[in-house]
Amino acid sequence: MHITTICDCGFRYTDTLILSQREPVHYEMKVRTIDDLDARVVRSTSGTIRIPELGIDIEPGPASESFISNIEGVLERVEEILGMVTRWGEKDKTAQAVELLSNIERTRTGAYEITLVIEDPLGNSAIIAEKAVCRKLTGDEADLLKTGMIVFEKGEVE
Repeated sequence: MHITTICDCGFRYTDTLILSQREPVHYEMKVRTIDDLDARVVRSTSGTIRIPELGIDIEPGPASESFISNIEGVLERVEEILGMVTRWGEKDKTAQAVELLSNIERTRTGAYEITLVIEDPLGNSAIIAEKAVCRKLTGDEADLLKTGMIVFEKGEVE
């Protein structure tokens, strides 16, 4: 189920839910060819995306949005952020962002191999492709992940 809420003020919230009880999951796929960029990616608001070769971690926060895209679409989202970094004018960060942008472009041509990882403690994210490998996260692994939810714990009343 895909949920989208749009307020008159411009605030937008989207989420994707798989309508069944799911175990925490870890999906992983090596991107070796141009065709691999077409693999379907479903990221819920509780999903963490990692691209270890690029040092990229996209963790959920309270305003994170879900999306359904493909691996190329994920790379485009990363490029948007890196484009902002290059405009900050901080030499070290700009140089690193330019290098990452170059590696993303090389990935698009099949000249640079990356691994796309999605981990979701609520089990609502996935990489849908024959080459994708899925396994259940251990309890310890799932506990280390952010969910993007705000939890208010009841404190003691004096």
